[in-house]
Amino acid sequence: MTGTTPGTTHAATHAATPGTTHGTTHGTTHAATHTATHAATRTTLGPCEDPVTTEDLTPQQAGKLAREVLAEIERAVVGKPEALELVMLGVLAGGHVLIEDLPGLGKTLLARSFATTLGLEFRRIQFTPDLLPSDVSGAPFYDQRSGEMVFRPGPVFTNLLLADEINRTPPKTQAALLEAMAEAQVSIDGTTRRLPDPFTVIATANPIEYDGTYALPEAQLDRFLLRVRMGYLDAESEALMLRARIDRAAPEAVLRPLADPAAVLAMRAAVERVEVADDLVRYVMDLIGATRSHPQIQVGASPRGGLALVQLGRARAMLDDRDYLTPEDVKAVAVPALAHRVSLKPELWVRQVSADEVLTALVAEVPTPQTLPGVPLGQGSTAAAVPAS
Repeated sequence: MTGTTPGTTHAATHAATPGTTHGTTHGTTHAATHTATHAATRTTLGPCEDPVTTEDLTPQQAGKLAREVLAEIERAVVGKPEALELVMLGVLAGGHVLIEDLPGLGKTLLARSFATTLGLEFRRIQFTPDLLPSDVSGAPFYDQRSGEMVFRPGPVFTNLLLADEINRTPPKTQAALLEAMAEAQVSIDGTTRRLPDPFTVIATANPIEYDGTYALPEAQLDRFLLRVRMGYLDAESEALMLRARIDRAAPEAVLRPLADPAAVLAMRAAVERVEVADDLVRYVMDLIGATRSHPQIQVGASPRGGLALVQLGRARAMLDDRDYLTPEDVKAVAVPALAHRVSLKPELWVRQVSADEVLTALVAEVPTPQTLPGVPLGQGSTAAAVPAS
């Protein structure tokens, strides 16, 4: 199910712009989209919706569009609704996604399908041991016609970048990408250049064949908003995937673009309108604190982990057609958001205990607040916390 492009060199990219990109502005920050001018572009929520100003999307409208996007992608990526939802949450929350799993499970197809359906410009980098930082960010070259040095942008100047097998390139090249992820900009020859907005990285890592690989340090893993594992299809889903391939007589399903960059920014702005009660803020802090005091965890989650929990939980609430956060939203994203941010004690590696297992048990132990739905921001529920079920 992977969608790799034959003949791709280590500096080449796979680019496609499935939809128009009206409303995109280089250098526009995520915060600026929340206070856009009245001249904002207009986008269409779906195939049958009336145009709505992108800055005015409610969480319900944005959630409806996100669900339509997921339904369209499921025509190409079969049998993985949980993984697709997590990636969508990462896109809505404005973060970057690490997909860690075995080869051949559809990681590249997943990334390309999101780019097509969201109407985003897409580039792919196949990371190799000889890849240079300039192959990612771009480099100046001498223009003989003008007699001047001209900057040639690298594949990182796009909306959705697939960093394929990021653990196969040296740390220096990894750092070039991670700067772009953290700052949404690249610095070359003393000049800082902003990346397109939105900018999202979906990176893949192969958990087997460690020879010739460069594992991402924990400090760099922390820059990914969440980690997703796809896993094998069950027998029924795999049979449906094979039958669909036979019936369409083509390698991949043709997906429709249902959004554009302006719509993605509008959906991200709608996430900021999802309310969070005070007791849920305390619940997030309890989860983060528990990772720092857990007897099996050597290094707990950073404050960035708490931010990830809140934003991913708000995105999940919006996807569930709500404009308020609940404890279930936080619990549902806790393991994908935190498991790659903690370091287990060495003896657990010998016993083959994973961070996912430790985090799952930890979430079950932390008391869950009884939050009243729709409590306005700053008016947290007074109900006592109850043990997690």
